[in-house]
Amino acid sequence: MAKEGADMTEETEYMIDKNVGKETENVESSGDAKEMRAVILAGFGGLNKLRVTKKAMPEPQDGEVKIRVKACGLNFLDLMVRQGTIDNPPKPPLVPGFECSGIVESVGENIKGFEIGDRVMAFVNYNAWAEVVCTPVDFVYKMPDEMTFAEAAAFSLNFVAAYMMLFEVANLREGMSVLVHSAGGGVGQAVAQLCSTVPNVTVFGISSCFKHAAIRDSVTHLFDRNVDYIQEVKKVSPQGVDILLDCLCGENTGKGLSLLKPLGTYILYGASNMVTGETKSFFSFAKSWWQVEKVNPIKLYEENKVIAGFSLLNLLFKQGRCSLVKSVMDKLLCLYNQKKIKPVVDSLWALEEVKEAMQRIHDRGNIGKLILDVEKSPTPLVTTTNLILLFRNTVNIRR
Repeated sequence: MAKEGADMTEETEYMIDKNVGKETENVESSGDAKEMRAVILAGFGGLNKLRVTKKAMPEPQDGEVKIRVKACGLNFLDLMVRQGTIDNPPKPPLVPGFECSGIVESVGENIKGFEIGDRVMAFVNYNAWAEVVCTPVDFVYKMPDEMTFAEAAAFSLNFVAAYMMLFEVANLREGMSVLVHSAGGGVGQAVAQLCSTVPNVTVFGISSCFKHAAIRDSVTHLFDRNVDYIQEVKKVSPQGVDILLDCLCGENTGKGLSLLKPLGTYILYGASNMVTGETKSFFSFAKSWWQVEKVNPIKLYEENKVIAGFSLLNLLFKQGRCSLVKSVMDKLLCLYNQKKIKPVVDSLWALEEVKEAMQRIHDRGNIGKLILDVEKSPTPLVTTTNLILLFRNTVNIRR
């Protein structure tokens, strides 16, 4: 069961490129090789393990597309990668990040459908937090003309994961009910928007109280994560819900199963409860594992309930379901063009501000997606010296 707990971290596990460690061992490039800026994770641990430095720019191999990156998505999974809490992580130093958007700069051999200058969004098996990435063409998608680079970086992972859980795994239909944890996050907001495309779907959202004012209109019922949401949901729907999406794990697993209606589906797609402090905590992992109730298949059979797990990155990088993901992306882009869905961007951060961005997602302070804007300049720090100079300038102006 301990291994199961580790295996179910948010969008994680076995999507590890065997060459990740080798590519990032020589962080500082040498000779006349072209260089680029990139976020480097020097080792697993706290925020001090991250830094922005120069490294050799990659070139596309056969079947790959080279992208000049404009924006990168930041997910809770990236925080878990930094801490080393995922199973079988690549050996640091490495460049984190699994999704980006940008402009095609060049293509490898045997590439069809993409040309230099195309605006694209892409999945990347690590290495996304850099000025340039190379990734297989199967993981690259053209952006709609109206979509910004920040929106594109907030779109691919969150909306594809939300769509596949709702429609491919749980078979969402008219009149059903859905409960989603972390309703204010990127996936949570994607779930809420996709549910609105199906008639008469009731959405129960669970989130921190301070987010309620901002997201109240996106769900049908909204509850504080710190209250007994089980009783609150049953006041509205005594039988429970049809679909429950859980990115927390731990004690919420048992609660979620107890809330399912007959023929209901519980989907675990993360384990953020395992993350408490800045660095990896064995106590938090053990507590989360201990709180997960043992699943009895006979009980599932008797109660007509379904329990499932979902990892989009495993589906792409380990299980080879690129064509399925592409078909889902095509459907999502149609919904976007019809203005039925739109990614929610919480904030933009420079690469040099990655530590502050990670702290915000660790504090669960974001509403929607955090984006690393590769072209953004870092916000100057307000120091005592700066404040004194500002005061003197203000006094001189008044004189």
